[in-house]
This record gives sequence, structure tokens and C-alpha cells, in this order.
Amino acid sequence: MATTRNKALRRQARRQTTLQALPWLAPALVLIGGVVIFPVGFMIYTSLRDLSRFGKDRGWAGFANYKAVFGLDPLPTVLTNTLVWTFGVVLVTVVLSLVLAQFLNKKFPGRKVLRMVIIVPWAASVVMTSTVFVYGLDPFYGIINKFLVDVGILDEPYGFLKNATSGFLSAMAVAVFVSVPFTTFVVLAGLQTIPHDVLEAAQIDGAGKVQTYWQVIFPMLRPALAVAAIINIINVFNSLPILKTMTGSIPGYDADTTTTLMFKLIQSDRQIDTASALSVVNFVVILVVIGIYLKVVKPMREVNA
Repeated sequence: MATTRNKALRRQARRQTTLQALPWLAPALVLIGGVVIFPVGFMIYTSLRDLSRFGKDRGWAGFANYKAVFGLDPLPTVLTNTLVWTFGVVLVTVVLSLVLAQFLNKKFPGRKVLRMVIIVPWAASVVMTSTVFVYGLDPFYGIINKFLVDVGILDEPYGFLKNATSGFLSAMAVAVFVSVPFTTFVVLAGLQTIPHDVLEAAQIDGAGKVQTYWQVIFPMLRPALAVAAIINIINVFNSLPILKTMTGSIPGYDADTTTTLMFKLIQSDRQIDTASALSVVNFVVILVVIGIYLKVVKPMREVNA
């Protein structure tokens, strides 16, 4: 009897606490509802409708749009590109950021200035940065092409953005370039939270620099790496400006990801309903990928240093 009464009292206390917190949570809940929940719900609704090329709703379509998505001819190529694009960019970004953050965590003259310089590619417009590289890679007047020829890497200027493979790889390089600053600062923030006494204890125990990094520092960076990896996965997977700017003029679908394919369906083929279904598939895929990442890596588990 007493146990039942205690449970009832605890439930009542939780309800009261929730009601007291609602006024403070209301603005955030309204924002989430308007910016996240409503668009997602409307996107799912649109994917189940039969829309004309001009956006006229012709009624219920069921799962016909999803069948159309999985029946698209370029889908296997686009899915492969999406996998390479997302995990390739994120992996290279995280590795480079780990190295760069470790360097920036050291004390040396000009460290503050270098930190400010590194953040510029992330603060600048992605379209602007991509456009700079488009001009730089131009085979006729591009400064990057000229540099590669002058140092002997290329015998003659090369049209990097004229074919799908080199254009796609160039876009990946630019994606890494704009992703590294944010990731570096997240990792750097994680490094600065590691207590010095933990590192001193590792040195007293006879651990070398490499052993200290992999057995002490790296495990304690897990929460910071989790944040960096998740945000990068979401941003890179959904990235449109870089690929649109650098490979948008390449014919066909050999340089496309599912995100750019979705916009091609809207702009070129006017398949609005099919594009909506593809956007829902994209949304589900990114949720599954992040769920698997959190399940396998378990970034928030405690680390015993």
C-alpha cells in the first residue's frame, strides 16, 4: 500500500515539475514544432500525393512515389556517390581535425592569430568558397591549375570540373576544407577540458606520448568527437551548395548524391512528388545512420582514465 502511494506521489511530483517547466520550454517547443515537426509532416504528406508538373494536387498517390524513387535508373550510382561523399568527407575531416587540434593546443608564438585564420573557411559562405575553387580550377585562367603546372605536378592545365570523377573528388576536397575548422575547434574544446593531473599521472606511470594519446586523451575526447561527427554527417549528407556549384554543369548523374538528385528532379524533371518521397527517404536514412553510430560507438559512455 505504501509503495503504491509513493509511486503516485512521485508521478504527481513529476507532473507538477513538468507543468512548472512548460512556460520556460514553450518558446523552444513552438520553434521545434514550426521549424522541424511541421515541415517534416508536410514533406511526408506531399510524398503521398499525386502532384502535377506545376504543383497541382491531383489526389492520393499512396506509395507510388516511393516506388518511382526506387525505380530511378541512376539510383545505384547516386547511392554509391552518397556513401563515398558522406563517409569520405567526414572521415578525412575528423582525422585532419584531430591532428590540427593537437597542434593548436600547444603554446607557440602566433597561436591566437592562427586560430582566427583557420576559422575563416567555416565562417565564409559555402557558395562563395565553392565559386572561388571553381575559378581556381578552371583550365584556362585558374590559379590552382597554373600552380600545379608551374610546380610540375601537371604537364598542362586539366579540366577538373569537366568530368564526373575529378569534379566529384574536387568537391569532396572543398567539403573537407570548409568542414575542418568547425571540427577542429570542437576537438580543441574537448582537449582543453582534459585535466592536467590526468596527463601527469600517465607520465608518472611511464606512458609515452603515443600511449598517453591513444589510451588517455583519445578516449576522453569521445563526447567531443561524437558531436563533431554527428553534425558533420548531417551537414555533409544534406550538402547541396558545394556539389551544385562545382558539378552542377556536368551532364548526367555520375557526380550526384541523393540530395542533388532530389533538386534535379524538381528543377529539371518537375517531379515534385517523387522528389518529396526521396527527401523522406533521405531523412530516414540519416536518422538510421546516426542511430547506428550512437549504438556502435557509444560516445557518451563513461571513460575511466
